[in-house]
Amino acid sequence: MNISLGALVTITDQKGRSHTVTLESGKQFFTNHGSINHDEILNAGEGGVVASSSGMLYTIFTPALQDFVVGMPRGAAVIYPKDAAQIVELGDMKPGSKVLEAGVGSGSLTLHILRTIGDSGSLTSCEIREEFLKVASKNVERYLGYVPKNWNLVLTDISEFSSDEKFDCIVLDLLNPWDMIDVVYKHLRPGGHFVSYLATTTQMSKLVEALKETNNWTDAIASETLYREWHLQGLAVRPKHRMNGHTGFLVHSRRMADGVAVPARRQKPAKGAYGADYITKQSEEAEEDK
Repeated sequence: MNISLGALVTITDQKGRSHTVTLESGKQFFTNHGSINHDEILNAGEGGVVASSSGMLYTIFTPALQDFVVGMPRGAAVIYPKDAAQIVELGDMKPGSKVLEAGVGSGSLTLHILRTIGDSGSLTSCEIREEFLKVASKNVERYLGYVPKNWNLVLTDISEFSSDEKFDCIVLDLLNPWDMIDVVYKHLRPGGHFVSYLATTTQMSKLVEALKETNNWTDAIASETLYREWHLQGLAVRPKHRMNGHTGFLVHSRRMADGVAVPARRQKPAKGAYGADYITKQSEEAEEDK
């Protein structure tokens, strides 16, 4: 397959090290193994092989999204592909979905959402820090080659975001998502999905308990995703020593209809999970429901 000028390509050497390059006529790319002419990459095309000036061989491919986001310039820590995939799945995102995200970071999740919702969907991204907004915008444009018309990037705190539109899914990547529950409820349609990306167990617990207190959300589910590759060389088959382990926690819940409270769970809390007053109250309510 031919590759055109201005295209992004990923070149990978014989030791498995990769570089992402934007092709320009007459330019050279310099590595630890010598230089590579951009024109030679253009001539070889996708799936081809080029040699550096020192003889190291490089394979040529257009970058997959997961490769691009891991190595792209960062304003903030990126949401890794394994977590982005889970967020898209938990949020039930699909072509035509209307999504709101707050905390754009470097644009990793943004790219995954844009790919999922297609041209028929819409994405609104709120970011409070202008430097992060600029980095995310450049990364999206660099990977796609353009700025999508269905992407609305807004420099604002989500607490100050104003819109009459109801969203199918809202994703928060913030330090204090529990303070934004009322805002999320306001902008999310009944039955819509709320997903939050969190760094610590303390944040995760605080958000889940805050959701419970409102009675406006289904029981939250918290999870994390681990990813491990395997070493495959002849009969030497084993897990790799390094793995992409814990990166963050995900909390997912769905919005109840206006004025409708979620039914109380008929199960006793784990011993020691709450104080004595809470246990007594829950027991009394359970007796009343019988």
